[in-house]
Parts: sequence; structure tokens; C-alpha cells
Amino acid sequence: MDISSEMIHALLPVFLVTVLGASTLTVGAIEGIGEATAAVSKLFSGWLSDRLGHRKMLTIVGYGLGALSKPLFALAPAASWVLLARFTDRVGKGTRGAPRDALVADLAPPGMQGAAYGLRQSLDTVGAFIGPLLAIALMAAFDDRFRWVFWCALIPGFIAVTILVLAVHEPKTRPRAGPRRAPINWQELQNLGPGYWRVLGVGVVLNLARFSEAFLILRATDQGLPLAWAPIVLVVMNIVYSLTAYPAGILSDKASNQVILVMGFLALIAADIVLSLGAGLTAVMIGIGLWGCTWG
Repeated sequence: MDISSEMIHALLPVFLVTVLGASTLTVGAIEGIGEATAAVSKLFSGWLSDRLGHRKMLTIVGYGLGALSKPLFALAPAASWVLLARFTDRVGKGTRGAPRDALVADLAPPGMQGAAYGLRQSLDTVGAFIGPLLAIALMAAFDDRFRWVFWCALIPGFIAVTILVLAVHEPKTRPRAGPRRAPINWQELQNLGPGYWRVLGVGVVLNLARFSEAFLILRATDQGLPLAWAPIVLVVMNIVYSLTAYPAGILSDKASNQVILVMGFLALIAADIVLSLGAGLTAVMIGIGLWGCTWG
């Protein structure tokens, strides 16, 4: 499914601006609504998964919504259609995340839950590489016809849902469903203490420096990157991410977490400076590389 999604997301901002005539403000609004939708959906999907005690059903719903959103991108005559498609896709992503990870834990042999989850994360990163690379190849094959690439993205999405429906089986001995409680307990939130809220507040402020990867793609194309090569932006970002994530994890075991956090935000600040002030495609790619470091 990640291959399917990245095939579209790597081209979507350029498609919106060059084909549908959308403004960068519209691109930002669509991305913001999409990410907010995924975040809210995640909050409730995990709770609902525990209450129902059926991981697979919610996982199928989530992946199914992701697959069903793909034709909307291909058929979109205006940005409003893209917003609907992005909303549907992000609802699917938020819905499937928590029950999918819980299902992986349920299916993993005892003592191998961490390895199973790590493998899932690794394959997710593989999809983040293959999707944009496949989009580049298809753009070349279809003479920069965005909609044809979007239709092709439906194929891996359909395969993902089919595998999930036919080949994945929930364990016969299911963990008992969690207590019937609201997904947000306001009284418990009040008991978290001022230290928690200070850290959270700092994180919210600093993350205002982040923006959607859609603008990385638009910045690169604005500096001369051919439209067919727009997905290479996500490839570069994910390469840097994959190369820095593990060393950063090792360093976090040896150094203060605060130091690692500060290093990450310094990389983010440097990325924003390079991306905003740097001229030329080389400078933009350096900024994208620094952006990838902040993920790692």
C-alpha cells in the first residue's frame, strides 16, 4: 500500500499546480487537512480496536479506504476532488495504523514482537523508495501523463487489500478486549503534570518549522527539476532518513535524549534556511537531505 500511496504523493503537488491550476495555498490546505485527519483517526482507531477485539476488520477498512481513494486522484477535474481523495486516504491511514500494529504483535511468536514490528517498518521504508522510483519510470513511459500513473497506483493498493483479506488470519486465541473507556480521559490528562505539558508545548512550537513534503517537491521543480523526476525528492529524503535513523538510535542510548532532540531541531532549522535561501537544484537537494536527517 505504501508503494501505491507514494506513487501518487510524489506527483500530487506538481499535478495540483501544473494540471489543475491550484495555488500553493491550496496545496498547503489539502496537505494540512489530510494530516490532521490521519492524526484524529489514529486516536480513535486504536481505542475502537481494543473495544471490538477485532484487529483485522478495522485494518481491512483502513487499507480498503486507501485503495478506493486512488481512482479519485486519477479522475479529479479540480482541487476539490483531490481534497476528497486525500481526506479518504488519510482516514484510511489513521484507521489502519493502530489495529495493524496490534495485529502484527498478536501474530508474532512470543519474544519476537519487536523484530516483527521492525520488519514491518523496514518494508514500509522499502515502499517509500519503490513508489517514487516507479512513478518516475511510469512518467517516462506515459510521456508525463499524471493520471495514467495514478491509475497504475491502484494495482499495488488492490494487491495489498487482497493479501490482507485472503492470507492474513487473526489468531484463534485473541487477547480480551480492553476496558470500555473513552479514548480521551480528561482527568488523566490533568494528572500528567506541568513537566509533560512544557515538553509538549516546546514540541508544538518547534514543529511549526516543519511543513509538508509537498512543498519540497514544488521547491525542487521551481529550481529546475523536470516534472517527471519530481518523485526523486522523496527518494533522496528517504535515503538520508534510512541512513541516519539507526545511528541516531544508537546515539540516543549513549547520549542525553535532550541532546538528540536539539540536534534534530538544529538540522530542521538548517534545512529550512537552505531551502528558503539556497538557489539552484544542488542547494535544494542539500536542504532535502537535511530534512531527511530530521526524520532520522
